[in-house]
Amino acid sequence: MKIVTYPGQPFPLGATWDGEGVNFTLYSENATGVDLCLFNGVHDEVESAQIPITEYTELTWHIYIPGLKPGQLYGFRVYGPYEPKNGHRFNPNKLLVDPYAKAIAGTIDWNDALFGYEVGSPEEDLSFSKTNSAAFIPKSVVIDHNFDWEGDKSPDIPYYKSIVYEAHVKGFTKLHPEIPESIRGTYAAIAHPVAIAYLKDLGITAIELMPVHDFLSDRHLVDEGISNYWGYNTIGFFAPDARYASCSVLGEQVKEFKNMVKELHKAGIEVILDVVYNHTGEGSHLGPTLSFRGIDNVSYYRLVDDDKRYYMDYTGTGNTLNANLPNVLRLMMDSLRYWIEEMHVDGFRFDLAATLARELHEVNRLSAFFDIIHQDPTISRVKLIAEPWDLGEGGYQVGKFPAGWAEWNGKYRDCIRDYWSGAESTLAEFANRITGSSDLYKSYRRPTASINFITAHDGFTLTDLVSYNEKHNEANGENNKDGESHNRSWNCGVEGPTTDAVINSLRAKQKRNFLTTLFLSQGVPMIVAGDEMGRTQQGNNNAYCQDNEISWINWQNMDKDLYAFTRNLINLRKEHAAFSRKNWFNGQPVQGNDIADIAWFLPDGSEMNEDNWSHDFAKSVAVFLNGLGLHSVNAEGDKVVDDSFYVIFNAHDEPLSYKLPPEKYALDWELLIDTANPDNNGAVRTFKAEDTIQIDGRSVVLLQHQLIHDAGTKQQ
Repeated sequence: MKIVTYPGQPFPLGATWDGEGVNFTLYSENATGVDLCLFNGVHDEVESAQIPITEYTELTWHIYIPGLKPGQLYGFRVYGPYEPKNGHRFNPNKLLVDPYAKAIAGTIDWNDALFGYEVGSPEEDLSFSKTNSAAFIPKSVVIDHNFDWEGDKSPDIPYYKSIVYEAHVKGFTKLHPEIPESIRGTYAAIAHPVAIAYLKDLGITAIELMPVHDFLSDRHLVDEGISNYWGYNTIGFFAPDARYASCSVLGEQVKEFKNMVKELHKAGIEVILDVVYNHTGEGSHLGPTLSFRGIDNVSYYRLVDDDKRYYMDYTGTGNTLNANLPNVLRLMMDSLRYWIEEMHVDGFRFDLAATLARELHEVNRLSAFFDIIHQDPTISRVKLIAEPWDLGEGGYQVGKFPAGWAEWNGKYRDCIRDYWSGAESTLAEFANRITGSSDLYKSYRRPTASINFITAHDGFTLTDLVSYNEKHNEANGENNKDGESHNRSWNCGVEGPTTDAVINSLRAKQKRNFLTTLFLSQGVPMIVAGDEMGRTQQGNNNAYCQDNEISWINWQNMDKDLYAFTRNLINLRKEHAAFSRKNWFNGQPVQGNDIADIAWFLPDGSEMNEDNWSHDFAKSVAVFLNGLGLHSVNAEGDKVVDDSFYVIFNAHDEPLSYKLPPEKYALDWELLIDTANPDNNGAVRTFKAEDTIQIDGRSVVLLQHQLIHDAGTKQQ
């Protein structure tokens, strides 16, 4: 077939089908030539057509080809200097993935041909490879954007009402016995009524998916028979990874992803994506040439100033995208807008977000990346969550991100783990963490800036946190040298699984302690998928390469008691505004009475003074939450009020007697939660003011004083 070409338009970037043909565009500032290559099959070794692009407008190469349709496979070959010491790595022998590809077909088939240099040469990457890589690299796909959203709208759930559930697309459903085997581990499986019903029953309001952007598994992992399961190795920032699709990968994965979002939205569940804009899968100077490196290396990556052969590496992956460059910022913003506008996602969690704030070498809170997001009318309105650290100097930036951002609060995780594992910690920090971390966020944000978590994908699961003192990562093939060695965990007396009933009972109680602390804390609670049912990774705290039963949720081994306890905790939190405040405590008397919005107590019933906060080994504290002191109004402008609560935290290994506060705080109390006796033996227990209550060692007790009898008035 003779191919007719037109000049086309320089925008939008990528491949755009208009119903009659396809416009292709590629940004490259330093290229001397670009060829568009069309393919008939994913594994074709030679293109069916290689078409020089002659039009060049504002640093963008563009061409229009009438008659092409969705499903067309393509890639680029880019010409220019091969001068690694000057940062240039052009090599037209290498087929390149379109950075703006909306779908990518196939996966990397590792071969020396994928490298721009001769692998094994004594000159390393200073040598030049003439081998064609087309047979071994995935192909970009032209897609049809049309999709019936059926009037889909975001649930638009405010942070203070959010319950976040971090999950892996494959791991969440791969072993689910009630989901058809043909779709397990896919977007379609998450959209299945069984999966959605589970999330609804648990009380989840947002599912935070680990990376779905098309990614690659590093060569050394594949050679060892494992893979990059987590997916933090992006190569396509617009393309949903086809490995999570149950259908044809010639663009159908896009529709399957959209349908997943639509079905979750129907159930009132938001979709948050874990995104990796800090680096790409091309690795260090010895990595492959797959896309950005071959399109225009110096226009995408941070290079060492005095030797541009090498990359600045703030991520531990070999390279760092240069968020200071306009074209890179445009790529990131275009990608974010695409996922919001075209894919209807509700927010993003930014991996190693401190990297994006680096102007030169130092982290700058007001970098261009954040300035652009702040003023963008589309991106600024969705949930923006930072992982507020990277691996570079000064990269730990918890509490320092701009207004409008929430953060994974690593200090919350560390403090709560220390408190319940018996490590040295102060009550002052514990109090700060469970009340929203005002020391980190109060200056210009609210308690909801803190994404509170005990566990996440990176590290021990909740069950492993109370079962192992040491990591057990032997399956990763690195002699157990990978992963964090300081886990702030406690195995309760035995390393790993045991038949000792006393230890297993203590472990179960510790899990309830962690979960209760999490869901009664101010801020936004996040749990990792499976923690609510007792999932274990057998002590592996870095299961990034374990695409197997180590990482997948085992639904048939569900701890039903733990699940029920977690579900009840979530429902309790959602029913009571006292645990999900929009505004900070001020410690001052509430208008209309002389009781403060919050008060702290010692076991003898007396309020704590300044000296009590400084004791490192103080392990018990009680807190009064005044339901009349929420300092907020509802959508109609009415004052929000709730019941009052009294929470007793006892991390001592021995029981303590606690005297309840005087009657000015409450005349009577009802026991809602006792982590030492989760079902209360089926009885309702009540107490009077100044009664003494026995608190078991290592346990949490929650008491309620009913101020409001109409539940509808409690909601914010």
